[in-house]
Amino acid sequence: MKIAILTPTFSHFSGIDRVVESQAAEYAKKGNKVTVFALEAEIKPKDFSLEILSMPKGLFMQRLYRLLFFLDFSKIRNAAEKLKNYDIVISHFYPMNWIAHYAKKRHNVEYVYYNHGIGYSELFSNIFEKMYMRLFAFFNKLSLKNVDSAVSISKFMQKELKKETGLDSKVVYNKIDRKRFRKWINGDKIRKKLNIKENEKLLLFVGRLSPHKNVHTLLKIFDLVNEKSQNVKLLIIGRQTFPGYIKKLKKMANKKVIFRGFVDDKELPYYYAASDLYVTASLWEGFNLPAAEAQACGKKVVAFDIGSHPEVVKKGILVKKDDIKGFANVVIRLLK
Repeated sequence: MKIAILTPTFSHFSGIDRVVESQAAEYAKKGNKVTVFALEAEIKPKDFSLEILSMPKGLFMQRLYRLLFFLDFSKIRNAAEKLKNYDIVISHFYPMNWIAHYAKKRHNVEYVYYNHGIGYSELFSNIFEKMYMRLFAFFNKLSLKNVDSAVSISKFMQKELKKETGLDSKVVYNKIDRKRFRKWINGDKIRKKLNIKENEKLLLFVGRLSPHKNVHTLLKIFDLVNEKSQNVKLLIIGRQTFPGYIKKLKKMANKKVIFRGFVDDKELPYYYAASDLYVTASLWEGFNLPAAEAQACGKKVVAFDIGSHPEVVKKGILVKKDDIKGFANVVIRLLK
């Protein structure tokens, strides 16, 4: 079969794109002809093809372009024409749905929507961010009107999709590469690189530095941990996509917080191995791939009891949402 997989940014900093890469490789392994279509890409394909459609440069222009992508009808039409001989088109995230939508309408190509979720606009404090997310969700809903079938990455996302759009979906959990993310990996080199002493404990967070990830609350939790445990550091790994939010985080962070920025996907298992505990204060998660990867590497997870976490966090403790003191006490107890 010919299978097209659509994603906006084919890059390892995105959990969605890492799922796309794994899916494309799996389909290709079964003898299918697979092409990934993206607006921009950094991942080099193996055993499948890649077609880059392009988009404007600069964070602001890219976000605006993705929101109003349906206005670039010429690009949508041209991309849809390339899909007319494909058997299945799988769209992983807005705005790529518009291409699949048009390919279905024009050429009756099977359109599968892979639901990773968008997040709640209420989690953003800035009024413009709230409005952006509301419009994003509205346009996403419009682009799903002629979907043939849908897949959700958790039961939580299955319920959310049904509630928001009326669409039924089957649940397929994200797969973890057990060959790479596994126990007994040596993280000593990473600890040395980060100057983590033998008697020090290392907390780890991996993810986009976005308001809905609630990293600012994680910093408050870490301050409470430091009040009782002086030999603990916090490592934050993730692409900095909201400049104003990053400034706020760095202003809040104490000297024991390490901002590492983006880390190559090949190195991630060693960072998990170097840590003593994985922590996330995220208030919305469709799946939470880093939490699953950390557990595969033998690390316990502390997280709020929200979204998909009851389905994903099996080795660790879930804390009542917004219970900052309770979260800090759990971290301190597990580190001992």
